[in-house]
Amino acid sequence: MSSNDSQGKVAVITGAGMGFGREFALLAARRGMRLVLADIQRDALNATLVDVQELGAEAVTQVVDVADGDQVEALAVTAQQRYGVVHTVFNNAGVGCGGLIWENTRRDWEWTLGVNLWGVIHGVRAFVPRMLEAAQADPAYRGHVVNTASMAGLINPPLTGVYNASKHAVVSLSETLHHDLALVTQQVRCSVLCPYYVPTGIHASHRNRPASRANDRSATQSQRVAHAMIEKAVTSGKVSAADVARMTFEAIDEGRFYIVSHPQSLASVQQRAEDIAALRDPTDPLGARDGLRESLIESLRR
Repeated sequence: MSSNDSQGKVAVITGAGMGFGREFALLAARRGMRLVLADIQRDALNATLVDVQELGAEAVTQVVDVADGDQVEALAVTAQQRYGVVHTVFNNAGVGCGGLIWENTRRDWEWTLGVNLWGVIHGVRAFVPRMLEAAQADPAYRGHVVNTASMAGLINPPLTGVYNASKHAVVSLSETLHHDLALVTQQVRCSVLCPYYVPTGIHASHRNRPASRANDRSATQSQRVAHAMIEKAVTSGKVSAADVARMTFEAIDEGRFYIVSHPQSLASVQQRAEDIAALRDPTDPLGARDGLRESLIESLRR
């Protein structure tokens, strides 16, 4: 779908209150798309709504916890009732969680997998069948699903095991979705977005953590170290969320599946693949960053 073809088309965006979701919404608005915006944070969602309306976009918002399948289904119903056919779905909402993997609590796992993985699962189940119905009814219809994963879905940095697991699952789900769609249609396609460290605010995602998923103990040393590492890496990122949004829409236009924000990081992906093929121990993907491994060891062992 080129920018010229976007006028009047409908995009659904989860996690639309900030980061990638907000930038997807702004770029879609500039392309003349009609928007269905969802986020768990009402004030951030309202701010995005104001911004896209100032750009002339027609939009509807809905507070949604993507970990809840009924809420995502309700979002699909809202989109269908308001606009009829949906053309682009961004399963984008995400949260972060760090620390030594055995120190993560069950609630850490439930919260992170609930948003990062189940949010995508619910989005695929709610929207893809409707998109296939639209394709069957109209030979000219074209649809696209974008699932936000991470470079952590292609490599496995230490101290982010829960997050890594959630994002690897999203990559696997998306690759399978690509193959499954190809069996039944050429009118609906999908992509997986694998950004690296980009200033999106994900390091502060705990601010929206539901009370039912909150931990009843203070953070461990490894969790504090992981949070500091991630915050520094995210906030110092040189590629912006707006840059990633532009890359994503270009990939949709060109029908590309893999979207990466930092192509240079693919060297670590290749290294991992070679380690697997050679049946050797995994190479530390942070090993090339001078002093980082030694700094982490010192922080964790003192």
